[in-house]
Amino acid sequence: MAGPVPELEDRAVACAERLCDADRVLLASHIDADGLTSAAIAASALERAGIPFETVFEKQLDEDAIAEIAATDYETVLFTDFGSGQLDIIGDHEAAGDLTPVIADHHQPADRETEFHLNPLLVGINGAAELSGAGASYVLARALAAVSSEATSPSVAADGGEETDSSRSSSAPRSDGGIVTASGVANARADNRDLAALAVVGAVGDMQASGGELHGANQRIVDEGVDAGVLETGKDLALYGKQTRPLPKLLEYATDVHIPGISNDENGALRFLDGLDLELKRDGEWRRWAGLTNEEKRTVASALVRRAVSSGVPATKIDGLVSTAYVLSEEPVGSELRDASEFSTLLNATARYERADVGLAVCLGDRNEALDRARQLLREHRRNLSNGIDLVTREGATQAEHVQWFHASDEIRETIVGIVAGMAMGNAGISRSKPIIAFAEKNEDEVKVSARGTHSLVRKGLDLSVVMGEASRAVGGDGGGHDVAAGATVPTGQEEAFIERADEIVGEQLS
Repeated sequence: MAGPVPELEDRAVACAERLCDADRVLLASHIDADGLTSAAIAASALERAGIPFETVFEKQLDEDAIAEIAATDYETVLFTDFGSGQLDIIGDHEAAGDLTPVIADHHQPADRETEFHLNPLLVGINGAAELSGAGASYVLARALAAVSSEATSPSVAADGGEETDSSRSSSAPRSDGGIVTASGVANARADNRDLAALAVVGAVGDMQASGGELHGANQRIVDEGVDAGVLETGKDLALYGKQTRPLPKLLEYATDVHIPGISNDENGALRFLDGLDLELKRDGEWRRWAGLTNEEKRTVASALVRRAVSSGVPATKIDGLVSTAYVLSEEPVGSELRDASEFSTLLNATARYERADVGLAVCLGDRNEALDRARQLLREHRRNLSNGIDLVTREGATQAEHVQWFHASDEIRETIVGIVAGMAMGNAGISRSKPIIAFAEKNEDEVKVSARGTHSLVRKGLDLSVVMGEASRAVGGDGGGHDVAAGATVPTGQEEAFIERADEIVGEQLS
């Protein structure tokens, strides 16, 4: 097999062979955009290989969740986008004969060995920047296609998938197939390369497009997606909403690079567009960026750059106006599913409101009821984010020596408080020179903690995964994640003690 990440090939093949040997599989995954795309990739690969499976989602893979999984009558459990960090607990159940774990993850592994473990960190690849959970699932899916095709008869269904007995079908929604039309590579579905599009959505949703593009192993997956005809890439404005937002709103809400007189200025954005000699309205409606011609896009982009320069925006910031766009070429123009960033945001909206089933169905091809429900959840998600950011900006953050923090209590959902914290950085009273830690009520006994940093702080030594893990365990909780974004759960009443320890650790990292 010529897989996308050769360093992981042996591990991927071993995991795939174990799955093919299983009578059936329990697929357990995380609920954010990376977790949902991980699950969708794994579900598609299992289905195409003819392996019966059931899917469950967990917001947090703690001892109770692992115990519930171990208590099922599934002997083989595939963990995607989590599992590595919980190997100490999973390993106890494995040793007791409760389950055989197969793990496709990218988080920091616990200090315990298991046989079927696919994680980029085990082979020196950065799991926070070069391969997401969805990417690990994609590597496994490619291996599973190869292994299952060798283990079964060579008969192939007309849609490119393997023919399977009806008794081997899964209970999960079936993918719409992603039939290749652009590249002429007709077997992209048979070898699972069409799933590269979902892997890219997961990586983008996991904030791995640092510097405006994906790197390392992620880029190799992009290349496979382009070859398979399911992805297109190119330089474009680095603005969220290019597919769906009317042009004035696209510019008004573009705050990553603040352009005076346009960003956060509805009338200013309208005046800017009215000053361009372009047909930017049709039938009385503002057009969207995705519907402009290349020449029209260049005209708007050039005018934006001129405005930024004349307004004194630093050159390094202006460079951030352009990034690499990842387009799912088989989705219709104007759909949020066509842009990897918008797709990932839609998935996050389903996950944060306990509707992972909706997000999974969208990933697997449901463009009717599931997509409609996902869009409703996204509208609610945006309202809640806006209200949360307003609250944090209004109340401000408490400044410790090395970190800043706020406690949202029950005013911001614990499932979105981390997103709010990250988006609030840089607003009035919220510094970008310190990591931000956010608390939100989880239940009567526990508090959710979310931490966000910047890639600049990470380059200076910040590792929030270590901070969250060590500080939470010091007060009787647990946590982990990535260097730039991590989370934890701590007992109610231990917030100040947690902050004291977290502040010490960050100080040590950045000294």
